[in-house]
Amino acid sequence: MKVAILDDYFDTLRTLRCFAKLAPFDVTVFNDHTEDEEVLVERLKDAEVLVLIRERTKVRASLLSRLPRLRLISQRSVYPHIDIEACTRFGVVVSSSQHEGTPSYAAAELTWALVLAAARRLPQQVAALRAGTWQTGMGLTLREKTLGIYGYGRIGSVVAGYGRAFGMNVRVWAGEASRSRAQADGYVPSPSKEAFFEECDVISLHLRLVNATRGIVTSEDLARMKTTAILVNTSRAGLIQDGALVRALETGRPGMAAVDVYEQEPVLSAAHPLLGMENVICTPHIGYVTRDEYEVQFSDIFDQIVAYARGSPINVVNPGALRATP
Repeated sequence: MKVAILDDYFDTLRTLRCFAKLAPFDVTVFNDHTEDEEVLVERLKDAEVLVLIRERTKVRASLLSRLPRLRLISQRSVYPHIDIEACTRFGVVVSSSQHEGTPSYAAAELTWALVLAAARRLPQQVAALRAGTWQTGMGLTLREKTLGIYGYGRIGSVVAGYGRAFGMNVRVWAGEASRSRAQADGYVPSPSKEAFFEECDVISLHLRLVNATRGIVTSEDLARMKTTAILVNTSRAGLIQDGALVRALETGRPGMAAVDVYEQEPVLSAAHPLLGMENVICTPHIGYVTRDEYEVQFSDIFDQIVAYARGSPINVVNPGALRATP
């Protein structure tokens, strides 16, 4: 069975222990990124299995229609970049482990790194020192400040624990069930979304991006934040209303932001508005990019391929494709 892997930027997957699970298969790994459909068709024309690394490459109907041999897409997490209906129509099974209940410590640790970096303005201080300037301003102490966790799931709950360890007062806003879990863990749910944005000194977003959560953070929400507050987003850019974050930062509410995610990725132009703002720290979607996290994620992804090869697909998100598969 021919397996194609896209967007392995640093040729990392071959070095993982779990890569041995693909030993029975004919595997081709591509290390660069392309959005050119003609190039993708040429690369994938013989592939029976396609491995995707998160949402780096979009798989739409026009591409699928030109890949008659493709039978399985194996990936992990959500799949807004995949046309599931078209996959079903073309008989392409999509297997995607949702890893519910499994913490992502890599993403949580990056989130906390961004909180600390923003609070102490570390990138700005480092850049100033390299330019010959000694100290550029005052930072923010986190102890006894209020940390807001928006979305109390497998990552948000870990970040809440970091806040507690740093002596912060943790507040949670989420769905009713998540708020109940947070309360059971000893955290205080905010009485309302409005109060949540008004009272928190740091707000960190930890929601899945689905139709119901797209744009869930509005301009009105951001306008309620303190001028000294920090907004951190290591989840998905689409959680924030289009254009709202840039406008909010320009008006000073919140005072700072730290982001790891963008509406269009990869960001390859310094002209992106967030990159030019002094009160923003930007990282290139590296929340999950650690060797340990890759071992966890790709062990799941490769298990899905092995299961499909054995005739017992797992984590199938479009069971209709099984009936359409020859």
